[in-house]
Amino acid sequence: METVAVENVIDVQHLTKSFGGRKVVDDLSMSVKKGRIHGFLGPNGSGKTTTIRMLCGLLTPDSGTGTCLGLDILTQSDRIRRRVGYMTQKFSLYQDLSIRENLEFVARVYGLADPRGKAGDAIERLGLKGRERQLAGELSGGWKQRLALGACILPEPALLLLDEPTAGVDPKARRDFWNEIHALAGEGLSVLVSTHYMDEAERCHEIAYIAYGKLLAQGTVDEVIAGTGLHTWTVSGAGAHALQAELAHAEGVDMMAPFGTSLHVAGRDEQALDTAIAPFRQRADLTWERGTPTLEDAFIDLMRRSEDNFQ
Repeated sequence: METVAVENVIDVQHLTKSFGGRKVVDDLSMSVKKGRIHGFLGPNGSGKTTTIRMLCGLLTPDSGTGTCLGLDILTQSDRIRRRVGYMTQKFSLYQDLSIRENLEFVARVYGLADPRGKAGDAIERLGLKGRERQLAGELSGGWKQRLALGACILPEPALLLLDEPTAGVDPKARRDFWNEIHALAGEGLSVLVSTHYMDEAERCHEIAYIAYGKLLAQGTVDEVIAGTGLHTWTVSGAGAHALQAELAHAEGVDMMAPFGTSLHVAGRDEQALDTAIAPFRQRADLTWERGTPTLEDAFIDLMRRSEDNFQ
């Protein structure tokens, strides 16, 4: 695997990209450290895919600067693409070729020595042995995902860009995929992965949250949660969900969200929050427990505030 002589494998400033007069990415600056798994989160249409494509040289930003693997994203995109493995949302290998045929084809496209041996190594590593002759079009979502990852790592890239790679696959396949990503990161590979899943975000070394083209938060999971400044109560009991309507416009309540049979009630001003919920604390149908905000609380709050800004 090629050595990258930079601390940050991605370092971009003020990226902007518009389509049809609408800013899809708006003044975005971010960095990804070498050898780390960086989660890229946000709702559909938030600009994640456009950002990823700008990072690997598939799209040119309207404005902004930066480097990927120490190479300029504006002037050295060809060199960047040769050193990056990019796994798209949609399965992009040949449906009518077998697993082995697909991997050997990719190895030949990259001009790798011993394409058959390289394909065999990928098959062994990703648990595809015994399925080599199965057509890609006949694979389940989880097995397609493994094949696509195998194709990405064949040329031994220095950086993996994974665009919602686990969408639509079962929980076991997601867990197996993340085990492999952590193993690759342990070998020095850097990863930027977009995801909608909170449990996946919590497995990343650092995360970034984007909504409506703007980067709203970046850091470790603990840093992003702390950055919201939320104080949280968990309410359970028969009247918990009805309480959501009663507190909807209460001063001091900044965020509410149901979690299973309970309700999270949160605010940034702890005293104002305690005052808002005080009249409800003695109700027999409610049980109150002071808690700590979760990553999902943080994202719900970030999304709520980004909607307000967007409007």
